[in-house]
Amino acid sequence: MVDVGAKPITAREARARVVVKMRPSTLALIQSGDAKKGDVLAIARVAGIQAAKRTPELIPLCHAIVLTRCEVHFEARARTGVLAIETRVSALDRTGAEMEALTAAAVAALTVYDMLKSVDRGMTINDLALHEKSGGKSGRYTRP
Repeated sequence: MVDVGAKPITAREARARVVVKMRPSTLALIQSGDAKKGDVLAIARVAGIQAAKRTPELIPLCHAIVLTRCEVHFEARARTGVLAIETRVSALDRTGAEMEALTAAAVAALTVYDMLKSVDRGMTINDLALHEKSGGKSGRYTRP
């Protein structure tokens, strides 16, 4: 594990995105709230937040950081069957929140898949990426 003890505690933020591609009828099921397992977006949101909080347990050598915020947002594109998931994580710590934002997005997407796999096994999870980060020695990064 990298020693971050000498680094100052600063405000840090990271934003990640992932896309779940499914049949438009599957996305309509999510939007109607009639999925057999319940409210897909509410459960995926909680799963993403929980994953952000537990990132150091899942990713070897990842530091535990003091999270001050974790948000999970969804954007449905009904015509194409695309559900975009965006996470935003803030922290006050010595190292960044990128892994927490990425983990939250990945687990939220996996939760959507799990809740709807009986309806649409052909769903794909694509384009997991860090889109923005701020704070720390390296400063701001924005995906081009």
